Amino acid sequence: MQLPGTLSPGLPHLVILPGLDATGTQHAAFCAALHVQGIATTVIAYPVDRALDYTELDAFVRQALPTTTPYVLLGESFSGPLALAIAAHPPLLLRGLILSTTFARSPWRSLRAMQSLVYRAPVRLLPMPLLSWWLLGRWSTPALRRELAAALAQVDDDVLRTRAVAAIGVDRSAHAGRVDTPVLCLHARHDRLLPEFCQRHLSGLLHPTSVRWLDGPHLLLQARPQAAADEVGRYLRGLT
Repeated sequence: MQLPGTLSPGLPHLVILPGLDATGTQHAAFCAALHVQGIATTVIAYPVDRALDYTELDAFVRQALPTTTPYVLLGESFSGPLALAIAAHPPLLLRGLILSTTFARSPWRSLRAMQSLVYRAPVRLLPMPLLSWWLLGRWSTPALRRELAAALAQVDDDVLRTRAVAAIGVDRSAHAGRVDTPVLCLHARHDRLLPEFCQRHLSGLLHPTSVRWLDGPHLLLQARPQAAADEVGRYLRGLT
């Protein structure tokens, strides 16, 4: 997803790696708020019908990254470990890294012994009111719930299971230690999915790092698009 219009030539392009559904359909308001600041954005959507783990997604994303213009990579939620792995072995034009409501080491690693059960789990079991409470909290609106439901409905069950299993077992702490580009961490104060210690662990691994805690839920870019865009815009302008 790209937005046309008047852009600032001095700012790097922002490439967004989206959360678990990874359809790229839930970022319109966030991208629009960035576009007002002259920031070009691209959301890389992942296949909805191919079950790819983090290693396979790494190869998929690298092939989709810009090859002619400098850019900053934003890894959201599920895609944070993927963004860390890419930034640890950076492509030539990568200028920075932004991590939003994500983790280096999974807070659910104690569940690894149950990964085989996840492969058989009915992924549509959780009702939308529970998902909304978990991911959107008091920022939930009918429009955001519709966007979330529509995004999840596009993705095959096997794909969601594979991504969930990958997230349960991942640990990219060592990769985080190798990142040497400027990093911005966006943490949500009211994240009901990621514990606070998990977010603090992530930002503690990265140097140099700017850390911003925003009032908002796990789906921070969707629920607080303007506040998140303001922080991202300040970070990008600081790179020039």
